[in-house]
Amino acid sequence: MIDDFAKKYLHDDLKEVRQTMLRKLGGLPEYAIRRPLTSTGTNLLGLVKHLALAEARYFGEVFDRPFPEPVPRWDDLGQRGADFWATERETREEITSRYQRVCEHADATIAALAIDSPGYVPWWPRPEVLLFNVLVHMLTETSRHAGHADILREQLDGAVEMDLAAMARSGRDEAFWQSRWAEIERAAKAADPAAG
Repeated sequence: MIDDFAKKYLHDDLKEVRQTMLRKLGGLPEYAIRRPLTSTGTNLLGLVKHLALAEARYFGEVFDRPFPEPVPRWDDLGQRGADFWATERETREEITSRYQRVCEHADATIAALAIDSPGYVPWWPRPEVLLFNVLVHMLTETSRHAGHADILREQLDGAVEMDLAAMARSGRDEAFWQSRWAEIERAAKAADPAAG
């Protein structure tokens, strides 16, 4: 009974955070979702592309249920990092559709297996795993990248994933956030007089 509850709970959370990742692309032009926003080139569409590859591997080859479309081998050093950005030939639709197909494949794997079903992750130091380990790993990985996406989206256009009506009722409107930003900036400068 607890195994079914744990599997459903983890899977439901994973489904929710996947949707968050896709929503982060909404309403933005191509350049905005592709442009490098950190020194390492992190961008919104690249995060979605990366998660598609990760889920294809973790819920595919790890459980001997390969995703039916080509996936670069995990040990192909020439491909390492290529999943974090989109080339000019890759469209938003191609990447998001692939992510959705990968998620459907992953959902089928999760539905078909018990939470204690064994898998094998050759790139992990302890490669013998259970579906439970992989569910926790992918939920953590996707949540981490959703946090990155939150920050990137806020940098691009100020959009945040919050219940704006509830925020407004609590007095946390745009003026509140501008005031909060100024307060934090003052505190940062006061803590480091050299910042001036």
